[in-house]
Amino acid sequence: MTFTSSVVVGADDLSLDDVLDAVRGRPVVLTDDPARRDRIARGARAMADHVERGAEIYGVTTGFGDSCENRVDPSFAVDLQHNLLRYHGCGVGSVLPDDAALAVLVVRLATLARGLSGVRIELLEALAALVRHRILPRIPEHGSVGASGDLTPLSYVAAALVGERTVTFEGREVPARAALEACGLSPLRLAPKEGLALMNGTSVMTALGILGWDRARRLLRWATANTALAADGLASNRRHFDPRLDAAKPHPGQRKVAAWLRADLGFDPKATDPRKRLQDRYSIRCAPHVLGVLADAVDLAERVLTVELNSANDNPLVDPETGDVLSGGNFYGGHVAFALDALKTAVANACALMDRQMALLCGAETNNGLPANLVAPGEDASARHGFKAMQISASALCAEALKNTMPASVFSRSTECHNQDIVSMGMHAARDLLRVLDVTEPVAAILTLAGCQAVDLRGLDGAGPRARALHGAVRAHVPMVTADRAQDGDIACILELHREGRLPVGDLD
Repeated sequence: MTFTSSVVVGADDLSLDDVLDAVRGRPVVLTDDPARRDRIARGARAMADHVERGAEIYGVTTGFGDSCENRVDPSFAVDLQHNLLRYHGCGVGSVLPDDAALAVLVVRLATLARGLSGVRIELLEALAALVRHRILPRIPEHGSVGASGDLTPLSYVAAALVGERTVTFEGREVPARAALEACGLSPLRLAPKEGLALMNGTSVMTALGILGWDRARRLLRWATANTALAADGLASNRRHFDPRLDAAKPHPGQRKVAAWLRADLGFDPKATDPRKRLQDRYSIRCAPHVLGVLADAVDLAERVLTVELNSANDNPLVDPETGDVLSGGNFYGGHVAFALDALKTAVANACALMDRQMALLCGAETNNGLPANLVAPGEDASARHGFKAMQISASALCAEALKNTMPASVFSRSTECHNQDIVSMGMHAARDLLRVLDVTEPVAAILTLAGCQAVDLRGLDGAGPRARALHGAVRAHVPMVTADRAQDGDIACILELHREGRLPVGDLD
């Protein structure tokens, strides 16, 4: 992918697509606007002045969390910041993928560039250099309760900047110091407040949420296209998508999905077909209502994540105009956790919809005249089972998706000597969303394959434009199932087409 401009951090607000573009290779630069850079520098100077005067500042001349009553001599203020990142080096579990680690760096850079965190321009430039050289912190997936932000996961970002622990560089795990040296960079010596500023925020849950949001919005369009494909395979009644219906219940998401379905099916308000079932089963007839919830959840997540991306979410903050230090709770990830809990539930319901559509296609009593399990005709048809196991796999995956929908945000814990006595569990919600997507996307792929098989069996004559487009794209890579065969490779092929944007499911707008 070729980009003609850079993502400029520290100037205007970023969009979620800016972060996604950065992950895909669009260059990221820190603003060169003198006024913006001066604002950042003033905040850092104010913090340095407070330390020089011996002021009591949380996490700078005091201990952290419940240890805030411990006075720390200003001569140890720098050591304190390095100690913070070191003792938080206790993450466990799988390391986040490279795209997630890169998204975390971009989101944290955007947050600190607001000029309210009391960090130096040098720190921001060093963080931008990690992005530019793709020096990626190896962030374990477990260890955050979502307040005070993603402390332990973000300690791996801070460690990379100071040349500690390991990073992924040029496809290999290497010591952070070696990666910095290979790029002509020096480990950063943190100034007072900078370790806390790097770690005390919501950037990991936000970054993972952005990646999940992108996958969810693309899945929404795919599930809508699959509904059109399944409807044509089932010879369904298109009158269920008459615009007067969604006008009578005008949820924005429902109206969007219904409009997509009308276009996908080539809806003609004057067309009639007495052979159609008067009312199709819910997974066809109510598809705009089910997927409409996902559409609205996608929009909610976009609004919440955009605010979080463009916020100062560490503690304390520094007013660069007055130098005042403000202690609060912007590190709390409740909005992100709630939005992602809602999004993962809506994704799982879309999975359930597609699982039911798959069952309709495979059942001789529900598929309106097609062979059971979509078995192709032939003298050995009685010895073949077609899509029987594919339907079982879809059901198993759907159960896994539904199992992961328990709201993470209701599992607040009291941690850290009852100082962090209510927490968001935002990173848990983000990880749940990604896991639900991991098992829902294969269900979508299975349904696409089954829908194309159904269209082959019924014939393309009555199919709408979306079914024709999908059928053509799939058949260019995967042949019709005319004899029982392993279909795991077929599923993988469809998933690859989707991830590369080569599956013609329709535009997102």
